[in-house]
Amino acid sequence: MNAQEIRRRVEDAGFEFPPVGTPVAAYVPARICGHEVFVSGQVPWEEVGTSAMATGLVPDQVDEATAIKAAERCGLFILSGLCDALGDRYELEAMIKLVGFVACAPGYGNQPKVINGASELMVKVLSEDVGRHARSAIGVAGLPLNVPVEVEAIARIREIG
Repeated sequence: MNAQEIRRRVEDAGFEFPPVGTPVAAYVPARICGHEVFVSGQVPWEEVGTSAMATGLVPDQVDEATAIKAAERCGLFILSGLCDALGDRYELEAMIKLVGFVACAPGYGNQPKVINGASELMVKVLSEDVGRHARSAIGVAGLPLNVPVEVEAIARIREIG
């Protein structure tokens, strides 16, 4: 699946394809290494580089439904970073793994439910065969920019032609 097809699938699923997320430190959005692409942790930007769609801890300041939408938004930025890395030279073979972090209050245990926002997006947009992945969902005390969710990814790619 090439970058153009991924963009089309995102839009066909009813989402706006976002621009590549702006790094907030010294790193790149995605890096190709052999047949894998590593997509940096993505946050739920409302407007890239300026504001997040939500801030605070789940469920104290951010309700679970909003956190799930934030994870979905992180997934869209993962796809954007992935497409940017693919360019015209590579195509996606499979999403391998997502790692999701949820900034949450002590005692909160529904991190997997929150990260399902990103996981379900991958299957919906990429298909069951390409989008289904291994995953970790981790609760943390805080995340950059005080966002409630951050998600990173590893995907398998192949050269076109």
